Amino acid sequence: MLTHSFQHIPGIGAKTERQLWEAGIPDWAGFSKATNPTTLSPKRLETIRAYIEASHQHLAANNPQFFLDLLPPDRHWCVFSEFRGSIAYLDIETTGLSHWDSDITTIALYDGTTIKYYIQGQNLEDFLHDIQAYSVIVTYNGKTFDIPFIEGYFKTRLTLGHIDLRYVLKSLGYGGGLKSCEKALGLDRGDLDGVDGYFAVLLWQDYQRNRNEKALETLLAYNIEDVVNLETLMVLAYNMKMEQMPFLSSCPLPMPKAPEIPFKADPVTLARIKRLVYAFPNPGM
Repeated sequence: MLTHSFQHIPGIGAKTERQLWEAGIPDWAGFSKATNPTTLSPKRLETIRAYIEASHQHLAANNPQFFLDLLPPDRHWCVFSEFRGSIAYLDIETTGLSHWDSDITTIALYDGTTIKYYIQGQNLEDFLHDIQAYSVIVTYNGKTFDIPFIEGYFKTRLTLGHIDLRYVLKSLGYGGGLKSCEKALGLDRGDLDGVDGYFAVLLWQDYQRNRNEKALETLLAYNIEDVVNLETLMVLAYNMKMEQMPFLSSCPLPMPKAPEIPFKADPVTLARIKRLVYAFPNPGM
């Protein structure tokens, strides 16, 4: 889809992009071949041609950041198919909402093939090395939570490209949190249905205070399911967006097969923590 997109070019929004498509210019190659493609001024035509040339170069150099810096957030999905092989799905769990007075407890990372997980007090620092193997990360609400939290916690800066599915899904009419979007799109979490960020905090506290390994395993199962579901949501969103394109001629991307998650939620621990949640509702995390 990326080569069909013009919205990363300064001065071109959704309306002008659609005018180009309707003028018979569905992609960069079509624009380059057109002798008098639109009624745009010569100066704007020169700018577009320069950016198309640069776009070819950055695509060939496997540089998604060039496009993600210029595209509006709800159009970041456009880079997905071209850079899918270097994408990692990312989610963190924490003890609170602010990295100033809260800690990261676990991090889950999934690249469509391999699941990696990181635990405070064990291997959390390994995340900074492993994330460098990728060019793009996909999150849900990561622009306002996961990434600032990681950068503050580790006192570093992540320079990867970033697709935040919150904006993409919102543009398709799916709002609320990650779990709300999953339910609206037919994803079932099974035993983990109803578990949320506050629940995850209580699981970590149970593990820390009582050395309950089952609580940690349940937390990791929850955290990993987040990133596995992010891939499914990314493909669903991409296919729905492609259905809106006037030049669609290719088949939709096949839905990914969910991997075997290496941890299972413990029903006894879940039941006990649920009683705590009912007794002490979320205090505003």
